[in-house]
Amino acid sequence: MSLLTETRKLIVPARTAPGPSPLARAAVPPLAPGALPGLGHAGALLRDPLGFLGSLSRHGGVVRIRLGPRTVCVVTDARLVHTLLVALAHDCPRGAVQDTLRTAFGDGLLMSEGQAHRDRRRIIQPAFGPDRMGEYLAVMQQVTEERAGRWRPGQVLDVAKEMNHLALEIVTRSLFDARLSEDATVAFHRALPDLVKGQIVQSLYPNPALARLPLPVNRRFDGAVRVLNRVVDQAVNGRSATAGPGAGRRTLPALLRSATDPATGCPLTEADVRSEAITMFGAGTETVSTTLTWLLDELLRHPEVEARILAELDEHLPAGAVPTPEALARLTYTRSVTQEVVRLHAPNAFLMRTAQVPVELGPYRVPAGTELLYSLTALHRDPERYPEPLDFRPERWQIGSGSGRPSFLPFGAGKHKCIGEAFAWAELTVAAATILRRWRPMAVPGSRAREVVWTTVQAHGLRVRLAPRGARSPRGRTASASREGDAASSPGATVPSSHSETPPVRCPFTGATGAITPAAAAAATGRSAPAVPTSPAPTSPAPTSPAPASAAPAGPRPPRDLRRAADRHADWAVRRGLLTPAELPRYRAYALQELIGHAYPRVRGAELDLLVDVLGWFTILDDRFDGSPGRHPAEARAVVDPLIAVLEGARGGSPSESHLLLAWRELWARQTASMSSEWRTRAAREWRSCLATFPAEADHRARGTVPALDRDLTDTMKLRRHGSCLYPFMNILERVHGADAPAALHAEPALHRLRANTADAATLINDLYSLKREERQAGPAFNTVLTLERAHGCTRGRAVHAVRSRVERLQQESEELRRDLLRRHPAGRWYLDGTRELVAGVQAWTSTSHRYLVPDGGRRR
Repeated sequence: MSLLTETRKLIVPARTAPGPSPLARAAVPPLAPGALPGLGHAGALLRDPLGFLGSLSRHGGVVRIRLGPRTVCVVTDARLVHTLLVALAHDCPRGAVQDTLRTAFGDGLLMSEGQAHRDRRRIIQPAFGPDRMGEYLAVMQQVTEERAGRWRPGQVLDVAKEMNHLALEIVTRSLFDARLSEDATVAFHRALPDLVKGQIVQSLYPNPALARLPLPVNRRFDGAVRVLNRVVDQAVNGRSATAGPGAGRRTLPALLRSATDPATGCPLTEADVRSEAITMFGAGTETVSTTLTWLLDELLRHPEVEARILAELDEHLPAGAVPTPEALARLTYTRSVTQEVVRLHAPNAFLMRTAQVPVELGPYRVPAGTELLYSLTALHRDPERYPEPLDFRPERWQIGSGSGRPSFLPFGAGKHKCIGEAFAWAELTVAAATILRRWRPMAVPGSRAREVVWTTVQAHGLRVRLAPRGARSPRGRTASASREGDAASSPGATVPSSHSETPPVRCPFTGATGAITPAAAAAATGRSAPAVPTSPAPTSPAPTSPAPASAAPAGPRPPRDLRRAADRHADWAVRRGLLTPAELPRYRAYALQELIGHAYPRVRGAELDLLVDVLGWFTILDDRFDGSPGRHPAEARAVVDPLIAVLEGARGGSPSESHLLLAWRELWARQTASMSSEWRTRAAREWRSCLATFPAEADHRARGTVPALDRDLTDTMKLRRHGSCLYPFMNILERVHGADAPAALHAEPALHRLRANTADAATLINDLYSLKREERQAGPAFNTVLTLERAHGCTRGRAVHAVRSRVERLQQESEELRRDLLRRHPAGRWYLDGTRELVAGVQAWTSTSHRYLVPDGGRRR
């Protein structure tokens, strides 16, 4: 059980489907592939619980797996889970995981079934009645203010630890009117991991007698049970609960002690009181604290969401005001954010039921005695129910969207639905609001939250540096950011860098070892400073365009925004199966977020994340063609054709779809969301042209040919300009701006020429820096410098000079085109300036990225 449960309004009752045929009614759930002799699927479940459970839905709504000698049915369809929890609740009581806790803590609300559960729920329900909520809200705010008041500016906070302590203190003060000693609080949190690990291990034992053996995991579990009992005794028997007649009458222990057990007619025993208290402590701390940790992590990744929450708080819950239920009801956006956190980071990795009689779940018949397992985390990440399921999108829950609500079952349904639902949502909101009003958390590099899965999905590793909310240095930075900048500039200071793990490299032009500075790179190509166009910016007057919809307030983007985007992208790429953790150090050294940062200087938040994800995906795809698909046209088409089919509306769902294809489906949906049909048509056309260059180049490599070309590179650019993905990224200028460029501007032949020049210039700059890397490829490389050498016998120096001169001419001509277009279409200035920034961004990034540098010894990276 968890105290976090979605409101009843969002739970859709079970639907009555047409009765299946007798044959379908007798269907046996399919067996998941990949079972190993003796182990079954236990290895896959323990190695990657969420990935394994999430993969089962492709095989059916109910799927059998084997855990050693046991067979378990996994329910993967949300509506069937709802049926299991509501219509079949009597026939399918709680399973092995909860039985482990029943042995330790007794038959309380969490573990009881049937009439005993109903009786106990009626006794406890008044503690969570609406008349109590105002009192609880005041305590929640006071406890959070006290906790946050002990923090200091510049302090680095272990978020999971602090949220654990905060949640425990809120439960203790609200429900028990007691205070735990610091030693008891520390002991409680140290004991929880051993309790959770023991719970899951003992639930997998083939024989319950194994739990009595003196195995290390069993001893730690028993020790954790003893600790939790001692802590709960301190709260239950604290001063407030026993101070005299009438004292503590409204606390949960007092409520329980005054109740009569309907089954016996006798008062509840102290064992009953302890059992219920342990339930509230366990369910009311770990899941709430984990959700608060994920909430802060997501706000670090999405500062625009944090800004909207603060604005809503200013309007409906002014600073210093005691929260009320009515005030919380007005925080609709904050509620959407907490719902999305609970969806994306559902705290229950898996729960179990046991079929006591034969039951039917959809078309499947489940025999009596079958253990049934379901994962709320997997259900809430089902792409069929939630488009782009791994994306943090609070707008799913805003009025009118309806996204995912029929399958939003985060913390139960039916008679076992969490009794503390309203308490938990209020706790999340009040704690988050109180913290965010007082402190501005800033991510510590390299310490983002990561998933650790047992029976719950915990958040480990997040550390933040605290700055007082609103405190600014004279230059407009937060006080903490100023200190970081001062530290970075002080003698001997070490500044974390994504390049820090990369070995020494050699510049392909100068031969110098070490990181290439922008100045050195510019000198190597005969260019001036890295991101400055060769021609001056247009000076003709024009109205200023509105800032992009996703842009932050004017001013330089904080470096931490790019670090956050890089961290989030690395997590996304690994979760999507595009990279393994072992590949991350080399990949992160590419610093793709820096390219986006240079090319789109005003982009923030979710749009920044989208751009980094698209560029990262394309880079991983491009690297794929360094191998066999780049030399075999049939393999190239096998990779590319399904990607193009997505642009043409092909539906997915095949179990054989590659990680690249699944990620591309997500990215295409994210790109096109809320865009006009004209924009989608244009973007699909440009991506199709871009992707089609891969099989074309593979065909040339297979035949050992290069395209015919003349001296000014025109012919080869017909193939090269689309292969660089600059056209799609020019379309994304409109995506991040929040509106299409004027239709009259799109109709201009001069704009078509400017777009071609932009793509050509960026491609040629890329060719200069990727030269050494690409000439080590097998077969002809589609690098313009190498093409000039091979097709015309140019020396390396002459070829580089020709390409460099072409870049300069393209940039000069582009500035003339911009000035002309700006006079006639002043409303499109933001788009015209964006094409310049794209080229400048490519030049700044290629001069510093480790993607194209060659390690000493000539080994290819």
